[in-house]
Amino acid sequence: MIKDKEAYLKKLTASFNVPSVEVGKELDGSTPPSVFVGSWNYPKVYAGPMIAPVHGDTAVMDMPEAWIPGRKTQEEIIGYRLRLVRGKRPIEVTDLHNSFVEKLQDISLASSSIESEAEFGHAPKGVTFSDDHAPFGPSADIERFEVGNVRWDQSLEKAYYDGDLKAADAVMDLHSKGLPFSSIQKSFSVGALGTEKRRRLVPTRWSITACDSTIGSRLLKEVRQYEPIETFRVHEFSSLSNYYAVITTPTAWQYEWIEAFLHVLGREELLFSDCETNSGKKGYSSVGGCYYSCKMAVLEALAREKRQAGAIVLREAYRGYVPLGVFNVRENVRAAMAEKAIEFEGIKEAMGHVSSRLKLSSSRFVKESDLLEDVLKGRQTTLSCFA
Repeated sequence: MIKDKEAYLKKLTASFNVPSVEVGKELDGSTPPSVFVGSWNYPKVYAGPMIAPVHGDTAVMDMPEAWIPGRKTQEEIIGYRLRLVRGKRPIEVTDLHNSFVEKLQDISLASSSIESEAEFGHAPKGVTFSDDHAPFGPSADIERFEVGNVRWDQSLEKAYYDGDLKAADAVMDLHSKGLPFSSIQKSFSVGALGTEKRRRLVPTRWSITACDSTIGSRLLKEVRQYEPIETFRVHEFSSLSNYYAVITTPTAWQYEWIEAFLHVLGREELLFSDCETNSGKKGYSSVGGCYYSCKMAVLEALAREKRQAGAIVLREAYRGYVPLGVFNVRENVRAAMAEKAIEFEGIKEAMGHVSSRLKLSSSRFVKESDLLEDVLKGRQTTLSCFA
């Protein structure tokens, strides 16, 4: 029996046999814009652009914020991603002042797709799937890379030239201006944000969690100042072989994430969870980056409403589910929080409603939980505890 989520997802992704686009040693196309920075062998990492073998506007291939609202299917999203060819070159994370990295920064700060040319050491091969980042197609060492005219996004350009602005402040400022999360994350990853002396390349998977965590932490400081909601609420959303139920509670902030993978590989029914009380969480979550993506999405909605609440999020993934990256969680939870909430007087009534939607018995979620069980038994964290 697999009990570790990372091991389970590795087994799941290893089971895929999906063809990607075939290209030769030379590629002439358009980057969405898109870059990828690996984490292997840090602090000397493999970084480079991702290019589609088509010309024109390819932005949708690397804009997760558009996929769920645009009702893109799993097949469409995978189709976008596996057409992206990754070029890579070993670079020290502090070596930002060379022409190749400057081109990656150009790409990340761009306001639209960029015409690109690349020459590889050999014809790119393979595909990559991950629960942390979106999948992509074949890859190979890149020997030559050229980009056409680039126009930077004005907000990203301003942040780039502000060498005194801390990275966390830059991330939050860009988020408050409404820039897509993916644009902020890419700029952070290529060392285009932060104080001048501390800038460096950040692996893509780390930069995603860093931006989710930074925005979530800042939003939580704001949300703590607001009065709690008055009833138990349930927000729901389903897409991409997933069901999400966000139960918000009339309490001070507390948060639990519980996910179930049901018959994705075979007959397995695996649950993974993590939580935090009002005092916060220490260390990295055992369930990975999705914990921070979900937390940020819930806090975004609470901050817009100017209310405080606890949050218990239940997720079920079904047969046909494919790991597409933590955007899957962030954008689905955002979509759930945008749906009109169903209100209940008590947690048992709220859970009764959610139970009617779940395929797995709700008792399995309760058994897996820490926070949900406490709330069901009336051991809730009220604001008076912190007065």
